[in-house]
Amino acid sequence: MAEPPIVSRDIGVLRAGWGYASIGDKISDAVLTRPLRWPWLAAFLGTFVGTLVLLGAMTYLFLTGVGIWGVNIPVGWGFAIANCVWWIGIGHAGTFISAILLLLRQKWRTSINRFAEAMTLFAAAMAGLFPILHLGRPWFFYWLAPYPDRMNLWPQWRSPLVWDFFAIATYITVSFLFWYMGLIPDLATLRDRAHARWKQAAYGLFALGWRGEARDWARHQSAYLLLAGIATPLVVSVHSVISLDFAIGNTPGYHSTIFPPYFVAGALFSGFAMVLTLAIPLRRAFGLYDFITDVHLDHAAKVMLATGALVAYGYASETFMAFYSGDAYEIAMTVDRWTGFYAPVYWTMLAINVLLPQVLWFRRVRRSAGALFALSLVVNLGMWMERVVIVVQSTSHDFLPSAWGRFVPTVWDWIMLLGSISAFAWLFLVFIRLLPAISISEMRELARESVREDAR
Repeated sequence: MAEPPIVSRDIGVLRAGWGYASIGDKISDAVLTRPLRWPWLAAFLGTFVGTLVLLGAMTYLFLTGVGIWGVNIPVGWGFAIANCVWWIGIGHAGTFISAILLLLRQKWRTSINRFAEAMTLFAAAMAGLFPILHLGRPWFFYWLAPYPDRMNLWPQWRSPLVWDFFAIATYITVSFLFWYMGLIPDLATLRDRAHARWKQAAYGLFALGWRGEARDWARHQSAYLLLAGIATPLVVSVHSVISLDFAIGNTPGYHSTIFPPYFVAGALFSGFAMVLTLAIPLRRAFGLYDFITDVHLDHAAKVMLATGALVAYGYASETFMAFYSGDAYEIAMTVDRWTGFYAPVYWTMLAINVLLPQVLWFRRVRRSAGALFALSLVVNLGMWMERVVIVVQSTSHDFLPSAWGRFVPTVWDWIMLLGSISAFAWLFLVFIRLLPAISISEMRELARESVREDAR
């Protein structure tokens, strides 16, 4: 019997003729049968070299110490903490797309949730790396964990590093479980479609004996929704905890009650920018135009526009409260942002994060893959600059002029940043060759719903 065609308003513009088996063939082709091509190989080798450079820089850091960075007194937090906050923010979009949009029954998430979840894991791994490197003696990082010991040496709970440890560890654990739970039916599909014996064994091992029976699906859906309910508060809580690293301090520019919602909005803003950065080349490289359509790009761009407006409100509120409070130190810090050593970074950040996203009001821009890809790259840069302004500029202009100083990044600061980007890209390239970048089972379910709707 011929398979029913899939023409869905929710998916976008899938061609008539796409059937259930066709979905599995198209998505699994990139993993099982598609040969390695030179663009992927070139990107893989380039990012692998960058990852090796990062590992070499880390080794040199372990042997020499954090003095190879530009950190000093008073700027004790430099690129390492800024990079940590930036990476954990990028990972937020994956949890938002996967958990919240699933609970809200938003069908457009289906085409992008799988690689967005993988993006979350890789970004969280990069975020967790920098606080450990920042410790100075990173081989003692286990002191952050409340492990049992005879001398009762518990973590210092007043330290933001301990908060970061628990926030990031919880985020990675729940995100991994949620990602893996959704991946199990697709692993079984790859197991059944693979021709090589070793692939059948590998995918079958991680499919956990999935047979697609009714009881399998019932338990899977219950566990999947339960994990979605657990993961949803993480969107707010994790970056709120990260923001408290700054909000608890009395340093001018840090002590702000607006930081938790401000940081969460910024995290979603940069996270959806990274989703577009990955989605647009992915659909072009593997010909996934029927699955990642202009409709999906349009929806992601709308979320970017909304969260960008919240970020702009945070900037305005932060500046307004500095002057409205009448605090001479807050005012001096704000004026220093405008006119001081880091003023070019601040004004560039405002131009990128506030003015540039306004082009997303136009539908033509929201549905232009080239324009969105360029905008997403620039927004990621702007959000990283925002973290640098918060982390570095505030501590460089403290209460007393005698305590003022400047942070100038060294070559090792830049190597660590660019190396982490290379490692993130390398992990993502490995992921799209070993696992389906789009959920096969959820796309099939969406196809069934579309056929039922069209039959009514």
